[in-house]
Amino acid sequence: MGGETFEVPKLKSAYPKLSAHPVGQWIPHIYKDRIGMFYGGGQYETKNLRAMMTEGTASGSPHINLSVWDAPDLTRPTFKEATDPKNKYRSTQVGDWFGPSWSTHWFKVNLTVPQKLCKKELLELHWDANNEGMVWTEDGNPLQGLTGGGERIEWILPEKFRDGKEHTIYIEMACNGMFGNAPGGDSIQPPDPNKYFQLGKADIVAVNVEARNLYIDMWEIGDAAREFPTDSWEQHKALRVANEVIDAFELGNQDSIINGRKIAQEYLGKDASSSKVYKSGKEPLVYAIGHCHIDTCWLWPWAETKRKVARSWSNQCNLMDRYPEHRFTCSQAQQYKWLKQYYPYVFDRVKEKVKKGTFQPVGGSWVEHDTNLPSGESLVRQFVYGQRFFESNFGERCRTFWLPDTFGYSSQLPQLCRLAGMTRFFTQKLSWNNINKFPHTTFNWVSLDGSQVICHMAPAETYTAEANFGDVRRSVTQHKSMDQDETSLLVFGKGDGGGGPTWEHLEKLRRCRGMADTVGMLPRVHMGDSVEDFFDRLEKKASNDVDLVTWYGELYFELHRGTYTTQANNKRNNRKSEIMLRDIELLATLASIKSGYKYPKEDIDDMWEGVLLCQFHDCLPGSSIEMCYDDSDELYAKIFKTGEKILKDLQTILGVQEVDKSNTKGGLVALNTMPWHRRELISIGDNQAGVACGDGNLLKIRTFKITETPEVTVEEVRSGVFVLQNDQLRVEVEGGVISSLYDRRTEREVIAKGGKGNQLVIFDDKPLYWQAWDVEVYHLDSRKELSPGTTKIVQQDAHQVSVMTETKISDKSWAKTYISLSAAFRGQQSYVEMHSEVEWQESMKFLKVEFPVDVRNTEASYETQFGIIRRPTHYNTTWDMAKFEVCCHKFADLSENGYGVSILNDSKYGFATCGNLMRLSLLRAPKAPDALADMGRHHIRWAILPHEGELGSTTVHTAFNFNNPLKLVQSPEPLEASAFSNPIKLTGNPSLILDTVKRGEDDEDVSRGELKKRKGKSVILRIYDSLGGKSKGAIETTLDVQRVWKTNVLEDDEEELKFSKGKIDIVLRPFEVATFRLQL
Repeated sequence: MGGETFEVPKLKSAYPKLSAHPVGQWIPHIYKDRIGMFYGGGQYETKNLRAMMTEGTASGSPHINLSVWDAPDLTRPTFKEATDPKNKYRSTQVGDWFGPSWSTHWFKVNLTVPQKLCKKELLELHWDANNEGMVWTEDGNPLQGLTGGGERIEWILPEKFRDGKEHTIYIEMACNGMFGNAPGGDSIQPPDPNKYFQLGKADIVAVNVEARNLYIDMWEIGDAAREFPTDSWEQHKALRVANEVIDAFELGNQDSIINGRKIAQEYLGKDASSSKVYKSGKEPLVYAIGHCHIDTCWLWPWAETKRKVARSWSNQCNLMDRYPEHRFTCSQAQQYKWLKQYYPYVFDRVKEKVKKGTFQPVGGSWVEHDTNLPSGESLVRQFVYGQRFFESNFGERCRTFWLPDTFGYSSQLPQLCRLAGMTRFFTQKLSWNNINKFPHTTFNWVSLDGSQVICHMAPAETYTAEANFGDVRRSVTQHKSMDQDETSLLVFGKGDGGGGPTWEHLEKLRRCRGMADTVGMLPRVHMGDSVEDFFDRLEKKASNDVDLVTWYGELYFELHRGTYTTQANNKRNNRKSEIMLRDIELLATLASIKSGYKYPKEDIDDMWEGVLLCQFHDCLPGSSIEMCYDDSDELYAKIFKTGEKILKDLQTILGVQEVDKSNTKGGLVALNTMPWHRRELISIGDNQAGVACGDGNLLKIRTFKITETPEVTVEEVRSGVFVLQNDQLRVEVEGGVISSLYDRRTEREVIAKGGKGNQLVIFDDKPLYWQAWDVEVYHLDSRKELSPGTTKIVQQDAHQVSVMTETKISDKSWAKTYISLSAAFRGQQSYVEMHSEVEWQESMKFLKVEFPVDVRNTEASYETQFGIIRRPTHYNTTWDMAKFEVCCHKFADLSENGYGVSILNDSKYGFATCGNLMRLSLLRAPKAPDALADMGRHHIRWAILPHEGELGSTTVHTAFNFNNPLKLVQSPEPLEASAFSNPIKLTGNPSLILDTVKRGEDDEDVSRGELKKRKGKSVILRIYDSLGGKSKGAIETTLDVQRVWKTNVLEDDEEELKFSKGKIDIVLRPFEVATFRLQL
């Protein structure tokens, strides 16, 4: 009670009483810099860790004997061709040069491992010629790709090579680097055709595995010391551990390396060089997925891409055998098909890995296509052909659309993804925006019709991450949607030119995971899950309690706006081939049902696959080298040749043929493929025209009556001033431009006061870097009007009149522009048509044509795939200003209450509306990567269509007609009345467009056997609402229809519809794309 005492034990301490010596504070930046010196190159590499990375090397004879066969004329022979006994292999050695650019050289490599190296842990062949290559077995199996230039130069020798005997392999050398053959260091410059490559290394190397592991340990610990905040204990510990490893190192002492690895474990954990590191059971934030983006063409042609695919994917199969956690994903059915055709051995390996779940096809599309320029039906077919390939070869469809490198994303993609069986979308390209920062990482992307997909944009802001410490860290620090979900994808691996992940990437990620589990601060990264696993978790959250933010409409890319215009001929071929395929499918479908004609499915498939290939995101946009456009020109020529033959056969079935001017027997009719009533003038020769009228595939032609008062006139009212006039429009052309366009019915002037319609303008066009890709906002400051030359009347027929103006663009370039007006029909809106023949030989210039109109609205409308998108005409914010150049399809429109103006085109995609100024982009002249882009002769058509009321079906239908002119044909024999009627009609709201008529993919008389056949015959109809309102209508048909289903775009039956008395009632949401299957 209050008086007790207790004895407290004294703490025993070894803390010395006297200071032994001074100890200074570390100078952090000095100790940080020291870390890189330990494993880097330079003056210390013979004294630091690098000096112990190998345990022995064998070079030259007798261990490595080389001979080579040079493939002739830039050919790319197969293994069988290259090893033909007739080929003479000559002796060669390290130091020899090979070329020129794009040539192929086959090396026979005889290897004998020296006895002293046979028992070493890891033996590799190191081969470096600074270009790409492929290792082949002696009997012709491709094993692994080589990159060159110090990257992916090693091939692990098989166990059987350790017997001291000679073994033979072949190496196929491609005389191009990973990014083609650009001169100097700028990869986007036109390729140098005379580049040569020196074989710099061919060694058998015994790798010091522990030294290699310590190298990776120090790389990651060093990154932690450099990149963690300096006020964190984690950074200070990284600095200390790294320096302790350095202090423990003794050159030539293997035990010091093993000791260094033990010290590193203090920061990385004991499993950091093993797949066990991912089995700690702790919740990760970052999910890493191996990826290999291979541009189907870009700075190399398609032929090289085929080899890149085999090189890259065989590498990944090898890595999967060594790294059980490795999950690799890649898209593009076309590339898988090439692999199947040209490298069946590698394709079988891929199939085996797909079955195991380690190699994961993704994307669901034929190629990673552009989404701005292809038609709506082309976007559908990207999915149809892609998904059918994946399902038929791998047993399932893709669930995630994958487009990491495309130049903007069309507003209808979410709807089409859903219709193709995909509910999620991955990209990252908007991180390249050069005006505004896109605000989301994970969000619901909503289409014009309201359909949505979950979109994730990798916060590391790349699809070719190097799997560095910083990539993992940025996957959280740059994540903009952590209020809803904090997880992210880290997509890593060498890309664009192929390659994919390397062993270094996989090792670095193991260290990052070990660091996160042991020390913390770094986000926990995980490997072993697929892309689908990642999105499955997101989708589950979005289905339950998480409201992801939404983004409505297009994902506009604030860069690469020049791709709407570059390579005009390529874009024209795209538009024309899309139209041709639509015509063929429509006419072939009806012929196969009514006349026993064999639906040409194989030819149609080949044509579509060609068109879809050319829509790759560096081909159609115009950002590839000249060789690629030589290839696409050749492919389009083949497509058009095939199509013309099919159409000729179909015309015969219709009872018509090409017009034979020497044989006037037989009536003239017009071939029509539009699904509505048309009444149009059609030239019948000798400056005469007829009037084609009807709604069938053949239209009767009646004589154009010449009245006392001409239907259309042209007159030079005073010197250099011409007036073209019909019942609806009065056009005044002065100084080569339209000074007045007067709508006689509404008594309204269309051209703004003092404005010049159809004015050609030219701009300086020197973007910051990406020439073929970009046009920058400052180019608008260089606007210069082109002064027209003389104007003259060139056509004065009863049905049509025209004036022509010659314009000198420069000493090398000129334009002849025709302004034409045709006779008007009552109840049908007339328009003014322009046709320009342009000789274009400019450098870094941009040609456009302008229409200042007397219409006011803060938004303009542009046709996009299956709909309309509205964009600002003002620069209120930087988001508005960023859209100074946008994409449109067949028309752009500016309307106010009660009146509007549409500009139509036949092959152009770039447009801008600034205030009341409507500007159609015509031609560019970039010099990289194709120095000859757009040089030469061009023929371009456009039109100005004034209209009463706001944008409506008048513009939509007229734009279709403008792109699908009637074709004059001859009927040798009298045609039956049924020839002039259409067995399938769409009635009701005129905003409904019957866009596609085709046969069912799996109809038993059509199917090519890829998937299960469907009994009987069916007709597929694709219909969409074109104006953005709920649309009611009916499909009316005289075909013998048994049942009708609404399907998805893959033609899976979803909802059976009522069919009665030849009619199916339909209702579509605003901008809905609907597919119907009519079972006959």
